[in-house]
Amino acid sequence: MLKTNFSLVSYLPFKRIEVEVVKVKEECPTGHKVGDKVIFENDLIEGKLCHTALYCMLPKIFAMKYEAKFPWCEENPDSDIHTCPDKGKVTFKITRKDLE
Repeated sequence: MLKTNFSLVSYLPFKRIEVEVVKVKEECPTGHKVGDKVIFENDLIEGKLCHTALYCMLPKIFAMKYEAKFPWCEENPDSDIHTCPDKGKVTFKITRKDLE
C-alpha cells in the first residue's frame, strides 16, 4: 500500500461560511432571531443552530466551502437562501467568504 502525506483538504480553497437568520415567520423552538449568525471556518463551528436546520443545510454548506457553484445562484454565486424545514418558520442566508 502506498503511503503518502497528501491531503486533498490542504489543496482546496477553504472558505468561511456564514449562516445568518434573515427572517423569522413564526416563533422558532430553538429561539432563532433575525441577525443570529453561525460561522463555519476550517473545522470549527461558532454559534447556535437548530439541529434540523443544520442537518438540511449541511450538504450545501460543505459544497460552498469547496467552491461549488449552484445554477439557481446566478445573481450571486457566493450566497444562497435556505428555509427551515419546519414549515419555513426561519429563513437563513448562507454566504461564502474568503478566509481572513
